[in-house]
Amino acid sequence: NLSSSNRSYLRSQAHHLEPVVLIGKHGITEGTIKSIDRVLEARELIKIKFREFKDKKLILSEKITGLTNSQVVGVIGHTVIIFRQNPDSDKRQIHIPQ
Repeated sequence: NLSSSNRSYLRSQAHHLEPVVLIGKHGITEGTIKSIDRVLEARELIKIKFREFKDKKLILSEKITGLTNSQVVGVIGHTVIIFRQNPDSDKRQIHIPQ
């Protein structure tokens, strides 16, 4: 689990990122989850923008993080920031300060 200072650090790292996944009228599909999983493997820290289902974004975010084994770092408007650290320490792009 991430501490509040870790989440704060990750939010600062995500500030300049553009959303890489958009949740539209079809909601969360198997393809969406696979896409999020691939992007998390490559980048570790991503933004997901909700164009639809804005009133359910927190519930859907929990579903996404459960299915991708990731964590919600923050929510800004209709954009959710999620993080999953690469298990291979050589491939990690983001190093959380201790």
